[in-house]
Amino acid sequence: MKKKESQNVHRAHIFFSGRVQGVGFRYTAEKIALEIGLVGWVKNLPDNRVEVVCEGPEDKVKLFLDNIKQSFIGVYIKKIICNWEKPTGEFKDFSVEFYC
Repeated sequence: MKKKESQNVHRAHIFFSGRVQGVGFRYTAEKIALEIGLVGWVKNLPDNRVEVVCEGPEDKVKLFLDNIKQSFIGVYIKKIICNWEKPTGEFKDFSVEFYC
């Protein structure tokens, strides 16, 4: 990755709370992330939250969050916690993960 490109990459670690499981949240998040061009993953958590880790340009990450809120699943979200972290470049795609 070129230096200029790597400086533009941001990593968001996001937790969605509410009635976010059993409503197609993960697959909608995956579709939105792939359309925007983000990489990372989304998964359900045992405590009924949904967790997302994604990397890409900051404006695309913010667009991802806006699109999630404006989609049909947005009505199920009660709380969003978004932590910005140092990008790792470990992802090649965006996928739905499953917890054990």
